[in-house]
Amino acid sequence: MNTLPPAFVAACDAVDLHHPEVARLARSLAADTPRATAQRCFEWVRDQIQHSIDFKRDEVSVDASEALALGTGLCIAKSHLLVALLRTNGIPSGFCYQRLTLRDAGSPFCTHGLVALWLEEGGWYRCDARGNKATVQCEFTPGAENLAFPVVNEGEQLYPQVWAQPWPELVRRMRELPSIAAYCVTPIDAAPPADGVALTLE
Repeated sequence: MNTLPPAFVAACDAVDLHHPEVARLARSLAADTPRATAQRCFEWVRDQIQHSIDFKRDEVSVDASEALALGTGLCIAKSHLLVALLRTNGIPSGFCYQRLTLRDAGSPFCTHGLVALWLEEGGWYRCDARGNKATVQCEFTPGAENLAFPVVNEGEQLYPQVWAQPWPELVRRMRELPSIAAYCVTPIDAAPPADGVALTLE
């Protein structure tokens, strides 16, 4: 039985799930089961919202509704939209993060955002809707985690928690970005918050 904190289905900063267009899209993606709905939401965000760097888009989106309106976003904005769609459909979900090098070993670190969602039949499942390309193929495979980026370089890590709200520092710094070009020069390497609702994934 689901006894998760209610924050995992609530609106919060950057997850404006009550926005009319976000709500409309969420309703259109609803299916017969939570798993089927989650898969439709995941695949829609993965495939329909262009990853800013992959598609050379310079607009900055942060809120779920911004990513939807612009049709583009970094992994952070795409995770905000995916969580908004899932929560609107009653599927508990939250935010997971990795610390990764932006390109190769020795390049600056960045905070990569992904999503964990909770399904009755399997519990928490991390998934990454950042968008597929030649070197990244992420599918919806509950029970078999399929992330975009392995942790390979010194200093990289996959944080074991799922947070109910996005990291405040990360959201603040995203809102301050003038462009994606600026992000590529100085990527955001944020720190986890000292407080907030979070669960540790096994």
